[in-house]
Amino acid sequence: MSSYISNERPAPDKVLTDIADYALSYEIKSDLACTTARYCLMDTLGCGLEALEYPACTKLLGPIVPGTVVPNGARVPGTNYQLDPVQAAFNIGAMIRWLDYNDTWLAAEWGHPSDNLGGILAVADWLSRSAAQGEPPLRMRQVLEAMIKAHEIQGCIALENSFNKVGLDHVVLVKVASTAVVCGLLGLSREQTVNAISLAWVDGQSLRTYRHAPNTGSRKSWAAGDATSRAVRLALMAKAGEMGYPSALTAKTWGFYDVSFKGQEFKFQRPYGSYVMENVLFKISYPAEFHAQTAVEAAMTLHAKLAARGLNASSIRSITIRTHEACLRIIDKKGPLSNPADRDHCIQYMVAIPLIFGRLTAADYEDQLARDAVWGPRIDAVRNCINCIEEPQFTKDYHDPEKRSIANSLRVELNDGTALEETVEYPIGHRRRREEGLPLLVEKFKTNLRRRFAEERSQRILSASLDHQRLEQMPVNEYVDLYVQ
Repeated sequence: MSSYISNERPAPDKVLTDIADYALSYEIKSDLACTTARYCLMDTLGCGLEALEYPACTKLLGPIVPGTVVPNGARVPGTNYQLDPVQAAFNIGAMIRWLDYNDTWLAAEWGHPSDNLGGILAVADWLSRSAAQGEPPLRMRQVLEAMIKAHEIQGCIALENSFNKVGLDHVVLVKVASTAVVCGLLGLSREQTVNAISLAWVDGQSLRTYRHAPNTGSRKSWAAGDATSRAVRLALMAKAGEMGYPSALTAKTWGFYDVSFKGQEFKFQRPYGSYVMENVLFKISYPAEFHAQTAVEAAMTLHAKLAARGLNASSIRSITIRTHEACLRIIDKKGPLSNPADRDHCIQYMVAIPLIFGRLTAADYEDQLARDAVWGPRIDAVRNCINCIEEPQFTKDYHDPEKRSIANSLRVELNDGTALEETVEYPIGHRRRREEGLPLLVEKFKTNLRRRFAEERSQRILSASLDHQRLEQMPVNEYVDLYVQ
């Protein structure tokens, strides 16, 4: 007895067409989203500038073939590189993500939606420089709108769908979101855009191996750059006429759902709009994995309380962290920590540093401190006395769309038998603390500008970035030129 499989090509999956229609046709009307996107632009580029101080990052940057300069190529902020848009997207994306200091979105899946700026800015700048010979350049308003849409695509899919639970890294959503919005910047048709998005889902997806013990490593710092650059490549292929795969998600046996998502279809909590950018979480004070941000804030307060008593971390007998389930799954880590990427994904380390020193900076994750003959053992001693447990209410509030809290509570028991306790429910970068957080975000941006530029240049960039109406109307290449070395 024989059977056959129908070879009739189906209509494109609705998930694909919904993404394409939103990316190409949705009109951004939210003033809050546009304003937040401007702050996000500043913060994201500032994070990239700080990363240029780290050789582990800069060794991966530049053209693939040293010395290559692409005519009318995209520029890489803080450098003199002039690259094709695919490699420029990798450079910018890797810089942005290197120090784990850019914005965050937490839901069933977590991630960093501003990672998409690598592809967005590279393509917009390249198109604008090419257009200088004929068509008008793109304006920064188009970059901000593309950021809002990339945030929304990545974040709305993440709300109800956990890729980490099937072993896939969240950068799959960077690839999909970047592909969609880059298609819009390139002027692709709806059919071409659906084709490109299908290519992103059919593509091989990154495993989370490099984010978890015992393999945590620096790939987690360039994985988003890789994803957003791949998105640019796929969009350009679709523009050239490369075909798509209409049931990339739903095809029986061979589609994404059956191969990579345990046969489950995606679930959606809300339609695409501007919700994610309006509610995005900024990392303002500490370069720490976001599930630990409130724990670090609590540790800083406890450090001050210890100092007020004339005590320090050596007076601590034990520490209990009540936290949410996602924190336990990602960054609750015992044993040796082998590199900076390992340390900035360990809540025990991120709490120990502020309790000892009253600070947490990117440099605190480096070997120079962690392996210091004096301080290394002291850090490990504090780490070893920390125990994490789940607080069910914290987990519930973490998933509540009306709260979206990221709570941590630290209880420190001292050698004399007394105890100190501090709970922080919402971090400084949360929407509920915007009024408090945005002035500090601007100060963070100023600090990062001064790492690379003289005061006059820093002020020019700051002036253009803070004036919303002026920024929106600036040609993309003129804004990027402010950052060119």
